[in-house]
Amino acid sequence: MPRPRSNSEKANTDTAIQVIARLVSLLDALAQQTDSVSLKELSGRTGLHPSTAHRILNDLVTARFVDRTEPGSYQLGMRLLELGNLVKARLNVRDAALGPMRELHRVTSQPVNLSIRQADEIVYIERAVSERSGMQVVRAVGGRAPLHLTSVGKLFLAADDVKAVRGYATRCGLAGHTRNSITELPRLERELALVRARGYARDNEELELGVRCIAAGIRDDTGKLVAGLSISAPAEFVQDAWIDQLCATTAQISAALGYEPKDT
Repeated sequence: MPRPRSNSEKANTDTAIQVIARLVSLLDALAQQTDSVSLKELSGRTGLHPSTAHRILNDLVTARFVDRTEPGSYQLGMRLLELGNLVKARLNVRDAALGPMRELHRVTSQPVNLSIRQADEIVYIERAVSERSGMQVVRAVGGRAPLHLTSVGKLFLAADDVKAVRGYATRCGLAGHTRNSITELPRLERELALVRARGYARDNEELELGVRCIAAGIRDDTGKLVAGLSISAPAEFVQDAWIDQLCATTAQISAALGYEPKDT
């Protein structure tokens, strides 16, 4: 049986819930206004004492959930927009991709992975796989991997400018996972030039020995790269014939998101 909570544990839990409720009430009050809101007005709208509201707002400013526009005035912060866009992209892309992914898996009999970028990693958000697949799935939905070690990650790096790629290399150190991993910046830059020229990316056993991947990008109605679709297979089974099928599938998903390729 679970151990009964002590009075101190219950008090700490109740206090934490109370703080969260106050935090949410401040965010809701800010969301109701298009302009910045004064501390006095926020205190009145939420019923919080000004010192309590000020303390919570300071923490929200530090976390970038709230911006302090001037002393004593606040508005919602850009981090909320970043998180909202991430959720929107994940939900919309997944809905649009699921059917085409399953069809691509049916044709290739290999796992098909849908991934998005989050900071310096890709996150696997959906997968089409079955008992017919030629390999075991190692990374589950929700798993992460460094950008430079994955085919989808290379798509996102290829969409960055030179300065952003070098910044990424500095932050992560280009650590490798296998003997095939790209761990030097000049080699990574040459690889990204190939990705841009080809319009798709490869992972040659760079994340896991014995596994190769091919990836193509998914774009939204603004033309922004929002996700990547990849086929994973045992190294000896990868077929170049899958490239056209993969690119056709990502074009189908992109079109469902409102993307219209520019005429060449």
